[in-house]
Amino acid sequence: MTSTLIWIAAALFAIGLYLSWTAGRLDRLHARIDAARAALDAQLLRRASVAQELATSGVLDPAASIVLYEAAHAARQAEEEHREVAESELSQALRAVFGEAQQVEAVREAPGGEEATRELAAAVRRVPMARRFHNDAVRAARALRRHRKVRWFRLAGHAPFPMAVEMDDEPPVALADRTAA
Repeated sequence: MTSTLIWIAAALFAIGLYLSWTAGRLDRLHARIDAARAALDAQLLRRASVAQELATSGVLDPAASIVLYEAAHAARQAEEEHREVAESELSQALRAVFGEAQQVEAVREAPGGEEATRELAAAVRRVPMARRFHNDAVRAARALRRHRKVRWFRLAGHAPFPMAVEMDDEPPVALADRTAA
């Protein structure tokens, strides 16, 4: 009888230890999502800021400046539920303005244009990477939260179900070529 109770206690301890480890893993995944989201937000803000600076610098033609400025301003001011759409529109505006290599070269030749082009190219390159890191963390957390043990024992607590960021973040070809060079 005593050995049976010891085995039952050992099994319950092992199950509790495993559940505790799983809850800790899920907590670390949620922390990773939060960190990745903060990094993504920083990269999106940087891209919008650089685009807005470039639009107001006077190096672009007036129509391109207006399109780029309005898209960048909308992306910076967008509320959370409309942010993905506003950021996608900024990506489209960047592709429209910097779709051709001649436009990029014209900006580069202006005073301060080389640095502005380099900074914008880096910003548009980092956004897809930051989004990919965020979505990978979301995918891992979702996979763990789908397990029965997590649902039955409510190991996720009251944490909201993680959502991936889906937006158009394809950089302009001329700027993407610029980052590869």
